[in-house]
Amino acid sequence: MSTTPSARTPRVVLATHNAHKIGELRAILTDLLPGIEAQDIVGAGDVGASEPVEDGLTFAANALIKARALAAFTGLPAIADDSGLAVDVLGGAPGIFSARWAGSHASDTANVELLLAQLADIAPEHRGAQFVCAAALVLPDGFEHVEHGFLRGTLATAPRGANGFGYDPILIPAGDTRTSAELTADEKNAISHRGEAFRALAPVIVAALSGQRPVVTTTRVVSTPPAAPVSGSH
Repeated sequence: MSTTPSARTPRVVLATHNAHKIGELRAILTDLLPGIEAQDIVGAGDVGASEPVEDGLTFAANALIKARALAAFTGLPAIADDSGLAVDVLGGAPGIFSARWAGSHASDTANVELLLAQLADIAPEHRGAQFVCAAALVLPDGFEHVEHGFLRGTLATAPRGANGFGYDPILIPAGDTRTSAELTADEKNAISHRGEAFRALAPVIVAALSGQRPVVTTTRVVSTPPAAPVSGSH
């Protein structure tokens, strides 16, 4: 395993090569984990890890695939999330295919443009959707745990806002008039699907990093999505 040029040895590895997601997760985790600083958390690219094939059929399965591969590669606790947008009228799609909705190497812009075109004739009252996140922790000894988070909202008819990434410019969180991309980072992290999932996972991570064997009996869904069930990444 190669390491980043730092005076500190990484304590946690994030199973993503997405710079936007690494920044967002660092902000969430440093707020949640006592004694953890930004330089303690590195991305998969920082340790020279390749991306595994994400062939799971659910967000949780894909999160575990990524975290298992990285824990095995680094010998460190690995954290992964798989997330996406689930649109009501599309039966939960794009879902696990969110990151490649417009093709395997599609940009965020291309994915958003295609989705908006597909929903062009859908009335406002039927444009319900939600972000879904499965957050996974896998330890080198084989322990693993998954939590879920959701952000309910409606879809705008055109992108708005310059913050965030993925589908942020078109999801208007419930109770707000702004898209996720018009929120500040702190506002978004306080209500986001990813923030919710990692807040639920945080106590398990804290136990693992303090040398304790986390004691959990089952994964816990931290919100019940008020939409059709969904079966990639936002």
